[in-house]
Amino acid sequence: GPCHVAVDAKGKCVLTANYGSGSVAVLPIQADGSLGAPATTIQHTGSGPNPERQVGPHAHFITPSPDDRFALACDLGLDKVIAYQLDAKAPKLTPAMPEFAKVAPGAGPRHLTFSPDGKFVYVINEMISSITAFRYEAKTAALTEVQTISTLPKDSATTSYCAEIAMHPTGTFLYGPNRGHDSIAVFAVEKQSGKLTALEYPSTQGR
Repeated sequence: GPCHVAVDAKGKCVLTANYGSGSVAVLPIQADGSLGAPATTIQHTGSGPNPERQVGPHAHFITPSPDDRFALACDLGLDKVIAYQLDAKAPKLTPAMPEFAKVAPGAGPRHLTFSPDGKFVYVINEMISSITAFRYEAKTAALTEVQTISTLPKDSATTSYCAEIAMHPTGTFLYGPNRGHDSIAVFAVEKQSGKLTALEYPSTQGR
């Protein structure tokens, strides 16, 4: 059950996150644009505290780092952002050191995005409607938590779940959708610290 794909900067390989099995894979891109068989497949293991959504791993997203040296994967079932060394030419994935960073138990990390300068990573947590900001160490792919902030207004009692996350090209604003509250959470980004400040929650104009 693949649910997300990404291509490295030079177009050498495709990375995929497989939600159903909870695995990630890398496939070579051939000269004619077709794909070869998976060169590396890594099966995640473990579970999370939510008995409905986290009985096993669910890799939901994977993306190369800005310098193409690493790949980061969000596993909703494990409450982890897992880091891999990426060799796009081979292609090959191997566990990085440290191997992962955690978000809050039951948070369900879904997608992530880098700041334009590559110094921060922002992870949107589907199941508890929040965003976790991490400082990113480019040499090792290590993640250090800076902040976790809700995507919902303080007075909201609506059952809601997050999905995509997007950074403005200037790095000044960050956006995340609330499915249920039917809004887009808009944050200002403090570029030095990486911290977020909630600005507004405009309606999506529909469910």
